[in-house]
Amino acid sequence: MKKLFVVFIVIGIIGSMFNKQQCYAQNVNDGIYIKENIPGKRPVPYPHVREADIMWNKKIWQVIDCREKMNHPFYFPTQDVDDRKSLISLLIYGINNEGLTAYKDDEFRELFTRDEVYGLFDALPDTQQVPDPNTGELVETVIEGEISYDEVYKYEIKEQWYFDKQHSMMRIRVLGVCPIRRYMDIETGELRKTRTFWIYFPEVRPLLAGQEVFNRNNDAQRVSFDDIFFQRRFSSYIVKETNVYDNREITEYMQGLNSLHEGERIKQELFEMEHDLWEF
Repeated sequence: MKKLFVVFIVIGIIGSMFNKQQCYAQNVNDGIYIKENIPGKRPVPYPHVREADIMWNKKIWQVIDCREKMNHPFYFPTQDVDDRKSLISLLIYGINNEGLTAYKDDEFRELFTRDEVYGLFDALPDTQQVPDPNTGELVETVIEGEISYDEVYKYEIKEQWYFDKQHSMMRIRVLGVCPIRRYMDIETGELRKTRTFWIYFPEVRPLLAGQEVFNRNNDAQRVSFDDIFFQRRFSSYIVKETNVYDNREITEYMQGLNSLHEGERIKQELFEMEHDLWEF
């Protein structure tokens, strides 16, 4: 009896030591300091704009291709890594946990529900017959769907370019962002590309400002997603501008390489407009 009592005491001591080791491991800081700069950062306020100060403005739609090296921070990591997320992962997190609103169009009128957003990625829960580990019989089990973040390799952004005579400069303000999904259609076997949902950019800015982005030159000087957009640290090409033809896209009247040239032509006009306004 005494031996059994001693055995229980030894097991209890070993268990308590193991629990202490586990508790200590959970509080390990993978670094030499606690990061407070980006997690506690707030977005830079927009400058005040009066209608009387706007001499000229135009809405522009551009596409950010994450395959370009400059745009890699939008795409990687494809799976969350400690303090880093891809842009689509952050947007889905905001929809699930921060009450972020997803819209069906770039006019921000009709809303998507959370399940509708997951349906766009074929990630809704599915009921499947799964073998029971104890009996071996097939049992209906609900399998939670997962969004494949690596399927989003482009983003479309809606911007407003305007010349502010109060500050005598051309400014750009992002109005919305839309992830573009590329996936293999199981039924047809074809590679498809589709716009998913629109996010109103001013609403998501606090979330973007608190998420750091990888800096390939210095881990101690990382920036946030909001900094990337605000400072224009990305490469993009124009796919649409406001026009009299129901705001048609460039691809509706230009194809292939000509559509890229048309986008560059529009971009050149924007810069020439700024110079012309400065001249007068």
